[in-house]
Amino acid sequence: MAKTYKAGVKEYRETYWEPNYSVRESDVLAVFKIVPQPGVPREEAAAAVAAESSTGTWTTVWTDLLTDLDYYKGRAYAIEDVPGDDEAFYAFIAYPMGLFEEGSVVNVFTSLVGNVFGFKAVRSLRLEDVRFPLWFVMTNPGPPHGIYVERDLLNKYGRPLLGCTIKPKLGLSAKNYGRAVYECLRGGLDFTKDDENVNSQPFMRWRDRFLFCQEAIDKSEAETGEKKGHYMNCTAPTMEEVYKRAEFAKEIGSKIVMSDYLTLGWAAHTSLSKWCRDNGLLLHVHRAMHAVIDRNPRHGINFRVLTKLLRLIGGDHLHSGTVVGKLEGDREATLGWIGMMRERYTKEDRAKGIFFDQDWGQMPGLLPVASGGIHVWHMPALVAIFGDDSVLQFGGGTLGHPWGNAAGAAANRVALEACVQARNEGRHLEREGRDILIKAAQHSPELKIAMETWKEIKFEFDTVDKLDVAHR
Repeated sequence: MAKTYKAGVKEYRETYWEPNYSVRESDVLAVFKIVPQPGVPREEAAAAVAAESSTGTWTTVWTDLLTDLDYYKGRAYAIEDVPGDDEAFYAFIAYPMGLFEEGSVVNVFTSLVGNVFGFKAVRSLRLEDVRFPLWFVMTNPGPPHGIYVERDLLNKYGRPLLGCTIKPKLGLSAKNYGRAVYECLRGGLDFTKDDENVNSQPFMRWRDRFLFCQEAIDKSEAETGEKKGHYMNCTAPTMEEVYKRAEFAKEIGSKIVMSDYLTLGWAAHTSLSKWCRDNGLLLHVHRAMHAVIDRNPRHGINFRVLTKLLRLIGGDHLHSGTVVGKLEGDREATLGWIGMMRERYTKEDRAKGIFFDQDWGQMPGLLPVASGGIHVWHMPALVAIFGDDSVLQFGGGTLGHPWGNAAGAAANRVALEACVQARNEGRHLEREGRDILIKAAQHSPELKIAMETWKEIKFEFDTVDKLDVAHR
């Protein structure tokens, strides 16, 4: 191993390290967590990331003289220690607006993370946050409808929405699947959902599933007088097939369709998002594959960046973790990215992992979806954490009720309404949650049985991807 590091015949920091750079409002800003190779100075590693993700290469090239390199290059302008980590550091990099195509997150991320993650000078690299300037935000489509339009379409106000993922996720026939949907919706839920890997397998082709689910929706709406929906998963092998399924969902009267935005692809999802706006369908977004990208605290892309990306390309719902359920999720970090989904302007807040102010302009917000290993005992915490503008989605926590799906749905609805009422009365949900639920269960045998069934079920594991401030 060499004792000193040089990239070809030049050092990157000569050109791409500018600690006195004055950041411009039009710049795209990024912060990377970097662990350099032994012998590579921090400034050199930061400059190398700035170079390789913008205009640089490993040596001086004569074609640099054919452009205004000083105008187009990325600049590493600051370095910070990572709390609790002696090897890693944060590198802040500014990219001029001229590097990027308007309205294309595909282009932005092809630059920021396209090649540099394989660069030998760094041992590990993670994109922690990005500040998108307002000019770029407003060239993207954003959510097809947004929170307020969705509430108006559904005529539901003043509480979180309730959902359920149908289980088992694979193996049911279309008719039995539709029956499960009907039982959940008539029991009191607002939505049911295809799981992320329910597409069009031999045991249940998509067209049959859509028809039986829509029949369940129509029947439950007629019985309850409430508007209901089922997330028809339109994720498919080709965009032609995606549109075919979405068109059919619209034709039979569906209010909402679904996309797995990471496995489907960002460009493909953006096209579906625009289609949903043009055709009046809400768009539910699942984050399948996200943990492959975001869970390692030293490698990949933090979920807060994937959240911002999704808001730009468009979705009306996005799975966000639950904090209290079976899936990974630090509480403060989760509060950070659900704010990014809903707020018009998010302020820098290192306690929540937010490195930059972010102006969303006139772009509407979307609903975070809490889903994964939650049940009625979690309801007080979920309402406290997520607030009204959210979807609380119980799979096993509905379908696992000893009396069946309708009873499980009724238990969730009673628990939710009891918690919302208690909160509105000024009670502290997380401190008084047990008493609130016990009192509500006196008038709901479904809730009482649900509480008895899941009273011992907890998911108490250490969080892998903790906020760096929590490492102290």
